[in-house]
Amino acid sequence: MSGTQAEGRPAGGLEEAASEEDRPIRIPLEDSLDLHSFPPQEIPDLVEEYLEACQGAGYAEVRIIHGRGIGAQRRIVQSLLQKSTLVRSFHDAPSDRGGWGATIVYLWPAVHSDDHYLESEEQR
Repeated sequence: MSGTQAEGRPAGGLEEAASEEDRPIRIPLEDSLDLHSFPPQEIPDLVEEYLEACQGAGYAEVRIIHGRGIGAQRRIVQSLLQKSTLVRSFHDAPSDRGGWGATIVYLWPAVHSDDHYLESEEQR
């Protein structure tokens, strides 16, 4: 094999560039998520994954920043929150935390398999 092509792959780094582009973006886990930089079609999966990660990390409350605009993104986010089994409740943020441009979300505590075991032992 030549030094420009290995095992039938194209030379020149095209495959490397494509794999870089396809990699998931890592976002630091914080108590708020700003949706402004994400395309609308990614919002449903992003919000669900964010809520799962926050619940798993022990967050009880998070803030999702969707912006004010005409309220379309707010309606989408709040519709997702209504359907999510991770969400205990939610409401528009107070004015000092974004007003109706953000939503405060209260998460159910994560249930671990050990918790079920302890509960069943206590009930005996």
